Amino acid sequence: MSTTATMGDMANSTVEFYPKRAGGAEANNHTGDFGVTLTELRDLMEMRGPEALQKIQESYDDTEGLCQRLKSSCNEGLSGNPEDLEKRRQTFGQNFIPPKKAKTFLELVWEALQDVTLIILEIAAIISLALSFYQPPGEDLEMCGNVAGGAEDEGEAEAGWIEGAAILLSVICVVLVTAFNDWSKEKQFRGLQSRIEQEQRFAVVRNSNVIQIPVAELVVGDVAQVKYGDLLPADGILIQGNDLKIDESSLTGESDHVTKSADKDPMLLSGTHVMEGSGRMLVTAVGENSQTGIIFTLLGAGEGEEEKKEKKAKKQDGAVAMEMQPLKSAEGGEVEESAKKKSNVPKKEKSVLQGKLTKLAVQIGKAGLVMSAITVIILVVYFVIETFVVQGRTWMAECTPVYVQYFVKFFIIGVTVLVVAVPEGLPLAVTISLAYSVKKMMKDNNLVRHLDACETMGNATAICSDKTGTLTTNRMTVVQAYIGDQHYREVPDPGQINSSALETLVSAIAINSAYTSKIMPPDVEGGLAKQVGNKTECGLLGFVLDLKRDYTPVREQIPEEKLYKVYTFNSVRKSMSTIIQLPDRSFRLYSKGASEIVLKKCSSIVGANGEARGFRPRDREEMVKKVIEPMACEGLRTICIAYRDFPADPEPDWDQEADIVTDLTCISVVGIEDPVRPEVPDAIVKCQRAGITVRMVTGDNINTARAIAAKCGILQPGEDFLCMDGKEFNRRIRNEKGEIEQERIDKIWPKLRVLARSSPTDKHTLVKGIIDSTVLEQRQVVAVTGDGTNDGPALKKADVGFAMGIAGTDVAKEASDIILTDDNFSSIVKAVMWGRNVYDSISKFLQFQLTVNVVAVIVAFTGACITQDSPLKAVQMLWVNLIMDTFASLALATEPPTEALLLRKPYGRNNPLISLTMMKNILGHGIYQLVIIFTLLFVGEKIFNIDCGRNAPLHSPPSEHYTIIFNIFVLMQLFNEINARKIHGERNVFDGIFSNPIFCSIVLGTFVVQVVIIQFGGKPFSCTPLNVEQWLWCLFVGVGELLWGQLIATVPTNQLKCLKSAGHGHSTDEMTEDELADDEEEIDHAERELRRGQILWFRGLNRIQTQMEVVSTFKRSGSFQGAARRRSSVLSQLHDVTNISTPTHVVLSTANASAAPGNAGGESVP
Repeated sequence: MSTTATMGDMANSTVEFYPKRAGGAEANNHTGDFGVTLTELRDLMEMRGPEALQKIQESYDDTEGLCQRLKSSCNEGLSGNPEDLEKRRQTFGQNFIPPKKAKTFLELVWEALQDVTLIILEIAAIISLALSFYQPPGEDLEMCGNVAGGAEDEGEAEAGWIEGAAILLSVICVVLVTAFNDWSKEKQFRGLQSRIEQEQRFAVVRNSNVIQIPVAELVVGDVAQVKYGDLLPADGILIQGNDLKIDESSLTGESDHVTKSADKDPMLLSGTHVMEGSGRMLVTAVGENSQTGIIFTLLGAGEGEEEKKEKKAKKQDGAVAMEMQPLKSAEGGEVEESAKKKSNVPKKEKSVLQGKLTKLAVQIGKAGLVMSAITVIILVVYFVIETFVVQGRTWMAECTPVYVQYFVKFFIIGVTVLVVAVPEGLPLAVTISLAYSVKKMMKDNNLVRHLDACETMGNATAICSDKTGTLTTNRMTVVQAYIGDQHYREVPDPGQINSSALETLVSAIAINSAYTSKIMPPDVEGGLAKQVGNKTECGLLGFVLDLKRDYTPVREQIPEEKLYKVYTFNSVRKSMSTIIQLPDRSFRLYSKGASEIVLKKCSSIVGANGEARGFRPRDREEMVKKVIEPMACEGLRTICIAYRDFPADPEPDWDQEADIVTDLTCISVVGIEDPVRPEVPDAIVKCQRAGITVRMVTGDNINTARAIAAKCGILQPGEDFLCMDGKEFNRRIRNEKGEIEQERIDKIWPKLRVLARSSPTDKHTLVKGIIDSTVLEQRQVVAVTGDGTNDGPALKKADVGFAMGIAGTDVAKEASDIILTDDNFSSIVKAVMWGRNVYDSISKFLQFQLTVNVVAVIVAFTGACITQDSPLKAVQMLWVNLIMDTFASLALATEPPTEALLLRKPYGRNNPLISLTMMKNILGHGIYQLVIIFTLLFVGEKIFNIDCGRNAPLHSPPSEHYTIIFNIFVLMQLFNEINARKIHGERNVFDGIFSNPIFCSIVLGTFVVQVVIIQFGGKPFSCTPLNVEQWLWCLFVGVGELLWGQLIATVPTNQLKCLKSAGHGHSTDEMTEDELADDEEEIDHAERELRRGQILWFRGLNRIQTQMEVVSTFKRSGSFQGAARRRSSVLSQLHDVTNISTPTHVVLSTANASAAPGNAGGESVP
């Protein structure tokens, strides 16, 4: 779907949209006494490079001129006056793209009504109703046989309509409950979405002060500061930039980074990522008028037609999914290429749980369908033989309605068996469990962006964590220094250092750091000073303050505009250099960076007298041994600070970086400490106990990394493990041709614990290598933490990507699945706990539901075959269905997690969903319930000394006999629900029951409703009131479930050889036909349109709609992968808007189809 839409025609098509929305064209040009109109700005932002520069010069002289017309100042920014800001919003729009309208409650009701089984029930109920009002002519119904006879008196005959009405009523209940659940789910996600949006802030200059404001509050005329890792929230023009490189692939599809500068190409577009450098931009377009906004408006228009097409396809939670799938951009070219290739391959493999559940649901659905069909056939055949063969009657026209009524009754029984058999509560349980967990995980500092990440995390077997900020506090302080031939073990007294060397050092640190990094006074008296900006730079600035000097005067003397050239820090350089012009017109370069890298470029060093002297390779080796390695072994990060002078004439060629940043003079090497977070060692022990291997992947040098890893407990003394750096890692995993080989990676990763001096590519290679590995029988499930822009590919590749909420760049957050709002490793352990809890909640629900399924289906089936009438009536079955589906999923899915979850190994991808213990419980309780119910069915009337309810004719009044059976059945389920709280064969089923108020209230509530149904349900529920003694017997049998549960727990599972676990995950190789049919849906839209007819036909043959429904509901609730698909199909509609009128192309390419261009402020917009 690599749609190519040219900028020109985007403009054309948007011109049509806007005036309509703004109320006439004149509204569009309403300038609100600014010297420039909205349309002019939009036209300007359509241009690129030299063309744009020319336009700015012709119309406004320069950017400064445009700034004045917008009543703003390039240096001081806006005044921040609320009236002025409001006026700007009125004139140029707000920085907000309105999300797609949420589905109304009625729409959700309509969707819930599409359920196939419900439709069948509705039809049956309507036929039943119609027939009950039909009185056959003539009173001589005797000749139709005893079929119609029996205890039917006048009043009863008129009550015939009740059953049909009751079924309709219960269908309405089920529909309302489903719709309400969908509605609250959608509401929750919208809340989550708005929280993600509020989290994102951006730095702007107002009244000469740099402040952070929520992205939605940006207005045209603001001066915003952009830096490495930002996702641009609005369009703007660069006022001043240092080495700024932008990834525009989300708009253009070109993966090469674009260099931006005020004099060559100053146009910055929303939704693009800053990959390097920093700068300031003048905001010129926000919200719907920004480039991203324009494209989204186009998409919005395409959406209408899309909806109509989608109607044929399965119903889906489009809105929610769209909201949740935030905009991702392609990371680099290789990803793009592979994405193009992959566009017609099924998107992402299903999450572990989903795969298993889908399979299980299909199996159960099939079994249910077969059972219900057999039930109907047996009932009909039996009836026909009994009436026409045994009694030898002939079919008479006037008897037809009576017979039809019988057939309708049989049909209703069959459908009820199906309704009970199909576990439509599964998707609900998954959704509730996930939604509940997501809500609670917020409190544990996990902001979940993709729902299935929550559950995948429970299966994690490996965590690749960053060091800085995750395992450590990210509060950098200089604790050792080497200055003037002297190694100081603590910060030296300024008097001990040569004054000229000290001045050079202060200038080097103050100037060669981003001016956004600064030390602020503490919030509380006596607290630690606040570090704002890059933490390493803050550590160095703190060092300046410790030396009793101040960096602000230096910066005031040389403001940011006067910096001659900046080579910003990136993961390749691992250093940063700044060039300034001195008063005598000569130049000086200051450089700082990883000590072993910068020292290699040094040819002299400042001695004790403040003079530079030669620095030979031999001296360097000695320094590494005596200074750098001892610092690193104490876990310090070593930074070297150096400088170099250049003559004014001839001016060097600044673009030849290799010739400029060399031949340096070393001023000092400092050791920066970043203490390990106090709670991390415990968290790592928990992970290791839970069967999760923690690996540290860091950019620091190997000695520092090893020291920190030992402090954290990642490296245990006496263990056999590997620590290596990026170079060695690459040497070992590549063959002679330099290609990466999986078997080489397989030799390394199982023992690898620390990867130091690693580049983002190394991180990605490691993650991919572990995921693709087949050395262990279980496929590894890998979680990765990252905060930098360059961590994007690894975060995306991982099964679960964690981004840092505080230190993380926007790019990392976009690529991640979960955001750690406190940047703390111990929050990952909480995520594991919640993930495992989701898995266990689903298992508890399954254990409960399958017991009910097995019993209800067998009872209805055998009862129908032997007594021609199901002991459980349609309405009663629907009530049971409601208890076991909706209520049980609520009760069991909201169990809070316990620490005990971390004491077992991960289940793994191939483990069955229903373990042997659960199978034992299901069958054990099933046997108990069946024995009780069949005993009651066949000899119950003797035990309780009541009338027999078997073989009752049509429309006969409800019997006590069948009421007792129904009551006991429901009470057994209620007590079994308490048993279902434990799935690993624990004895104490009441353990922690009061910590879950939802569970208690549901069990009590169900009990109260059951009493009401029995005592006052009457004809609609086919119940008759019971006396106290009968109630006590019912309760006694119910409580028996708990005692029986203890008995089952005593039987050792491993003795039961005959049991088979069910619901296995599947290896990637075997694709069953069912899954292929699933994956059919995951193919991109163009193909889907072509093949929709075939697929529907194929599906109609291959799988009955019931199961499809279960599966697709699953997809809706469990995963948000649908979003990317739907969005991609919408983008493909942009094909219609292509018209190659201007040479500039916007290619919305596959790699970011999931991404649709990142929009203003990362608000993800449908």
